[in-house]
Amino acid sequence: MRRVTLKQLRIAAAAGRLGSFTAAGDAVGLTPSAVSMQMKALAEEVGLPLFEFAEGRLLLTKAGEEVLAAAARIEAVLSDCDQAVAGLRDPRRGRVVVGVVSTAKYFAPQALGAFHKAYPLVELKLVIGNRTDIISGLRQREIDIAIMGRPPEGMEVELVKLADHPHVIIAAPDHPLRQRRRLEPADLGEEIFLVRERGSGTRMLMEQIFAKAGVTPRLGMEISSNETIKQAVMAGLGIAFISGHTVGPELADGRLVTLDVVGLPVVRQWYAVHLTDRTLLPAAQALQALLREHMAGLFPPGRS
Repeated sequence: MRRVTLKQLRIAAAAGRLGSFTAAGDAVGLTPSAVSMQMKALAEEVGLPLFEFAEGRLLLTKAGEEVLAAAARIEAVLSDCDQAVAGLRDPRRGRVVVGVVSTAKYFAPQALGAFHKAYPLVELKLVIGNRTDIISGLRQREIDIAIMGRPPEGMEVELVKLADHPHVIIAAPDHPLRQRRRLEPADLGEEIFLVRERGSGTRMLMEQIFAKAGVTPRLGMEISSNETIKQAVMAGLGIAFISGHTVGPELADGRLVTLDVVGLPVVRQWYAVHLTDRTLLPAAQALQALLREHMAGLFPPGRS
């Protein structure tokens, strides 16, 4: 595929996205015949058809999916190059995409707000998702820096510790165990746990803790939102293992309580994560430094 051109790849990406050579031509400023000719040349170079027609719509073949995936990676590298050059011209400019696991959304915007004040010309994009979403964004090079708890496995990444991350078990204020002290995990064996979705870092940590204690918790509703979990616990539908950083206001005003369980709170770490083989540009480096300073101030050791 040495004779494949960037122009051909961009036309193919447009055709795949829009489902039509005519629409792709409009998007890239070429006639439909010119688009067809370019796609024919690209298919000949690849040695396999890239598109097929079904029900009046242009669809990608498996070969087409592979080529467009490669085209996306090439565009990402070119974008990195463009931003690196811009950063060399003026480190105060550039663009940083920050991925934040949903639990970190309770404090990450404050840090990003402080960064925006210090670097108003840097374009910031915030992506919030569950652990699986954020790891996928890192792997696809769509995210420059991710804020998460447990680092991804099977990926070469650089980690910067940001702050302690405590985890607790919460219950409604009238829960029968609220006055008990030094509960063992086995004492919770009959309780119903409201849990995050599979793949969530919080749920994985909970399962590890109970497995180590030889206890299988009773799982109730699977809920993808910390806010909904908190409301469900307040309503008496169960208890939950959750990040301490998500329940501060509710604990302060008595809408929730923490259960006194041996070994809790479990304290992990918040990290800023980026791919080892992806050099952070000046703006991203500045953001990483500010995150470390800002979050250390939010959560001093021993007070998380």
